[in-house]
Amino acid sequence: MVVREIEKIIKERLNKGKAIVILGARQVGKTTLLKTLFGNSNEVLWLNGDEMDVQSLFSDVSASRLKAIFGNKKTVIIDEAQRIQDIGLRMKLVTDQIPEVQLIATGSSAFELANHLNEPLTGRKWEYKLYPISFGEMVGHHGLLEERRLLPHRMVFGYYPEVINNIGFEREILKQLSDSYLYKDLLLLENIKKPEGLIKLLQGLAFQIGSQVSYNELSQLCGLDAKTVEKYIVLLEQAFIVFRLGSFSRNLRTELKKSRKIYFYDNGIRNALLANFNLIENRADSGALWENFLVSERIKHLEYNQKWVNYWYWRTKEQQEIDFIEESDGQLTAYEFKWNPKAKVKIPSSFHHTYPDAKFKVIDRDNFENFLGLNLD
Repeated sequence: MVVREIEKIIKERLNKGKAIVILGARQVGKTTLLKTLFGNSNEVLWLNGDEMDVQSLFSDVSASRLKAIFGNKKTVIIDEAQRIQDIGLRMKLVTDQIPEVQLIATGSSAFELANHLNEPLTGRKWEYKLYPISFGEMVGHHGLLEERRLLPHRMVFGYYPEVINNIGFEREILKQLSDSYLYKDLLLLENIKKPEGLIKLLQGLAFQIGSQVSYNELSQLCGLDAKTVEKYIVLLEQAFIVFRLGSFSRNLRTELKKSRKIYFYDNGIRNALLANFNLIENRADSGALWENFLVSERIKHLEYNQKWVNYWYWRTKEQQEIDFIEESDGQLTAYEFKWNPKAKVKIPSSFHHTYPDAKFKVIDRDNFENFLGLNLD
């Protein structure tokens, strides 16, 4: 079994008087993570927010009623808690009135769960994100050499746990996930009247990973107005399917200030949306897949290791560009991503002149491990 990096963090936060909230897309292993932590302990009460009787259970409930329901359980876990109405108020009731119970909630829809939690649970929760399994976690599972050998496979099929654990059935599993399951919560929203528009939008985003995104162009592609496109992208981001990367701009007039790129948290989902599982050696989009892989894996590393880093990409009106920029403790580091280790890369002159103290690194498939936090030097 793969040991998740976040396990240790959650263990250290247990029984400290706060609720624990774990957010992440469906099927990334939130329930599996908690079962690994608690096993079959008789002191844990498991509840599933997708079930109607559980939703009814929390309707207009009192602390006395909850105490009776919980009995002598020391830990209460609510899976898919976003499906329970006013879940934030219900969780506040537990943390305030039943402090001896460790409350844990998982959610696959930040657009529902976070909105209900933020105000009621201010100062009463630890919140963490769980992503598809990371490169570093797989290295810990079976070693660097084996995971390096599997890199071309991961670039195409990604890191969803079920995909990793079912070799030979990757296409079927990813098709099932991309067809409906990942955005099940989005389709339940009343505001999404045209699911076919959402599918076309996802496919449009899949074609444009690594490129600057225009909401107007996407609206023409998927038949939705630009404001709806922007709203859907926000919802897709809050469902942990895609994420936006803003542009870095400080001193240069020609720097783009409001542009953005959009990446997928998982290469496999991206490729499933395009029905393209060709080998990496036979693809015209290998550079874009490499960029998506590195950016998403870097974010996993930063999040799991609780590193507070700002990140962007950089581009000018003259089309000079840097793939990824980080700022940590005042130090800027610019990264350029190249799948081909033999590619020759120079730092853009205007960036170098404007930010002379910034570091510049090229990340390719011969040297990427340190960028993903393995510290091999």
